[in-house]
Amino acid sequence: MTMDIRPLSSDFAVAPQIRSDDVALLKEQGFTHIICNRPAFESAPEDSPENIGKAAMEAGLGWTDNPMTGGQLSMEMIDDQRADGKVLAYCASGTRSAVLWALSQANSMPVDDILAAMENAGYPMEQLRSQLEMLASQNSAS
Repeated sequence: MTMDIRPLSSDFAVAPQIRSDDVALLKEQGFTHIICNRPAFESAPEDSPENIGKAAMEAGLGWTDNPMTGGQLSMEMIDDQRADGKVLAYCASGTRSAVLWALSQANSMPVDDILAAMENAGYPMEQLRSQLEMLASQNSAS
């Protein structure tokens, strides 16, 4: 099975569920950090965040376990979606990872550019516009 990696920016991509044995290929492709946005209870045991995190760390990659479940969203989760280097974030379909990325970029990218990047990656999310604009205005006011 081939990974479905969808770039949102030059240094951030999202994907549906990855496997432990995908980590070596991700490293070969220049990724330096993996973020898991899928809760452990949604994953098959062999694809658990624990197993993928272990493989990432053994390969010398950064690792963040940032699970998002329906209705649970916090500023901490949005902040945890940021990492240095070339990042791949994954969940079941890539959608949660793309949404968290978008929200994390509200203070550093124009909203239209964020939404265009999501649409180009196959995650059209115009419904996020008001949340992105609100975050951008809060961040510019502080």
